[in-house]
Amino acid sequence: MTNPEVEVFIVDDDPSMRNALKRLLMTVGFRTRVFSSAAELLDAEFPADAVGCLLLDVKMPGMNGMDLQEELTRRGLHFPVVFITGHGTVPMSVKAMKAGALDFLEKPFEEQDLIQAISRAMESGRKSLARQLEAR
Repeated sequence: MTNPEVEVFIVDDDPSMRNALKRLLMTVGFRTRVFSSAAELLDAEFPADAVGCLLLDVKMPGMNGMDLQEELTRRGLHFPVVFITGHGTVPMSVKAMKAGALDFLEKPFEEQDLIQAISRAMESGRKSLARQLEAR
């Protein structure tokens, strides 16, 4: 079970995928918030001490997941990122990882692989917040 203040932010333009991911993650104890686009996530408000991870689809209309990752970094929002895609390439995954993504999963993926990737991302987010608070 995860901490109640920790959330997985799901960003995917496919409503059935968003709902399936939300249901899966809730069954294992993760709190989730879903967004249908990068723009919708960028319009959301996050507390300064928010802890969570982003589960991002790579290919979305408008701003794609890779561009969203860059924009969030530019805005100083450093949530750990797990990418999911049905159209991944090795160069794409390398670029995502170099930009700070913690994992890159191709659809269809094993549920356990996704849960483990998110758990690692959450732990990374907790450690990052602890370092930030310690530095103050």
